[in-house]
Amino acid sequence: MIFARRIQHAAVGAKRGFASTLSQHHSIKTLGVIGAGQMGLGIALTAARMAQVEVLLADSNRASLDKSLAFAKSLLQKDVARGKLDDESSNAILANIKPVDGIAAFDKVDIVIEAVSENLSLKEKIFAELAQTTPAHAILASNTSSISLTKIAAAAGPRAVQTVGFHFFNPVPVMKLVELIPAIQTSTETLAEARSFAEAMGKTVSVSKDSPGESSFISNALLMPYINEAVTLLSKGIATREDIDQVMVLGMAHKMGPLVLADFIGLDTCLSIMQVLHTETGDSKYRPSVLLGRMVSAGYLGKKSGKGFYEY
Repeated sequence: MIFARRIQHAAVGAKRGFASTLSQHHSIKTLGVIGAGQMGLGIALTAARMAQVEVLLADSNRASLDKSLAFAKSLLQKDVARGKLDDESSNAILANIKPVDGIAAFDKVDIVIEAVSENLSLKEKIFAELAQTTPAHAILASNTSSISLTKIAAAAGPRAVQTVGFHFFNPVPVMKLVELIPAIQTSTETLAEARSFAEAMGKTVSVSKDSPGESSFISNALLMPYINEAVTLLSKGIATREDIDQVMVLGMAHKMGPLVLADFIGLDTCLSIMQVLHTETGDSKYRPSVLLGRMVSAGYLGKKSGKGFYEY
């Protein structure tokens, strides 16, 4: 698994024990994470390891939650075997990640990061509930990569001022960037605290405004048209998948080509992001390639399904 291989190289800071970032001042002691998938688990692991906070990890599927915790344990054990952690530190990190039954358990958190699928109605439901359940001071953050934060924040009612976009990149323990996206309602205090916590997690922070009718996410505003154009070239028979990727790797010094990258991200994820961006902006550059939609309909989702533009 690419995630497992790449996460094993995330040895930031000291070779043994915790990689401490406590010099970053923040008031976060307990983090709630909603969604125990690849992104949610990565966020939980990074926060427990780097920021050394307690993490409450929630998922609607208990089996998925248990599977993610077992995977986290295996990753930490591999770091112990490689000398990147000692047993005591590994056990302490794992002990700091606590499975919980749902949002009702977030009554004492200082921040919540939602990491569920890109579905506005689902996120609105979650943030409406968070606004009622979490302490009055808690920051409400979304890991969305395309949906307007202003719309998500509106669902939080009077807690909209404490809502912010917290876009991590996959795999979270390895990728060094976080995009912070303030909603129109987000207070300067919320944004400052979110930045401090992201830095405590060992991340470099970029900030961009949530602009109605435009893509607020620097990464996907640039990346999705690039991937989409590569898919279009393939669908028109202009070049093979190998030639498209090879040009970008060998000719443009990219670490991987656009079609391999799309497989790694997940073709369903790429399609969902493009659909949101196209709907929000009306810009044709975000209109998904017909081939991309057909592949997702066929169940060819990329690496996670064993087949995408390549076979795995």
